[in-house]
Amino acid sequence: MSLFDRKSAGRHAPAELVPTVEDLADVRAHFGGKPGRNAVVMTMGALHEGHATLIRAARERVGADGFVVVTVFVNPLQFGAGEDLDRYPRTLDADLELAFANGASAVFAPSADEVYPGGRPQVRITAGPMGELLEGASRPGHFDGVLTVVAKLLHLTQPDLAFFGQKDAQQLAVIRRMAKDLNFPVEIVGVPTVREADGLALSSRNRYLSDRERHTALALSRALFAARDRLAAQEALRARAVSLPGAQGRAENRAEALSRLGEARAAADAHAVAQAAEGGGAEAVRAAARTVLDEAARAEPPLVLDYLALVDPADFTEVEDGHRGEAILALAARVGTTRLIDNIPLTFGATQGAAS
Repeated sequence: MSLFDRKSAGRHAPAELVPTVEDLADVRAHFGGKPGRNAVVMTMGALHEGHATLIRAARERVGADGFVVVTVFVNPLQFGAGEDLDRYPRTLDADLELAFANGASAVFAPSADEVYPGGRPQVRITAGPMGELLEGASRPGHFDGVLTVVAKLLHLTQPDLAFFGQKDAQQLAVIRRMAKDLNFPVEIVGVPTVREADGLALSSRNRYLSDRERHTALALSRALFAARDRLAAQEALRARAVSLPGAQGRAENRAEALSRLGEARAAADAHAVAQAAEGGGAEAVRAAARTVLDEAARAEPPLVLDYLALVDPADFTEVEDGHRGEAILALAARVGTTRLIDNIPLTFGATQGAAS
């Protein structure tokens, strides 16, 4: 007997919970949307407004008659030795309420035995070189575990679109690469990071922070915003400098033009920003973030930095000082016993047209 024969014969509303692969197939047959209108939002539960934003984005994209399945599964493959698998919060009742309130058609919340019936799988997907950088270096094997479960859930849910948050920027990048390299028939959609009122990126791990730890943790977003503001100032100065008479030539001429602006920042940064007009100013952006993080390292409790990296979103390798185009400034740090990550997208050379 199917899920809907057992629980909801004649119902035209989503099932409250889909616990098995068999039930998931029944849900798809009963509520599946039109071609191109099937979406999945993959989560590990402990849902918050960031997840709600993903669900709403999926619902908006597929329309009222589309099908949005939210998966809730704490994947053991992506937790390394000493990490917080057992500590990870499980709040299924609240997760169901949030998911359906924000447009989910169904919630697939299987057990580990249901997803991996033969135990941990012997065959897994490897993230490759990108999976060994940054988060991958700090958490060996993490992205292999992520890609393995994502691939499995994509097969089970069969979506046209899969929505992931940009807060986990490297995860989003490796998933996109997997879908491209292995020809998954799905569009991977990134949704901007959702932040709390004080700037802290929403995360299920935020609940572990004490008040004092949270105060220190705010340095993550402050560092990113400082870098963003430094880049904006740099781009604005470059645009003004190249617009002045005699500023279309060498870097030294641009430095003189900046000095003639008569501004304190321009005077102090004239040569550095002029060189950035020739290059990209990536190191100045890193330095702006590092200043905030160095101060937080002296706080009580201190912020212990894992990494700060300004990377190319295509492969997560560090960009050079002359970089033009898109970049991601990513960082990870520990405050007390809680490890947090955050990032911000940046664009270098926004005034390239004016400078050319």
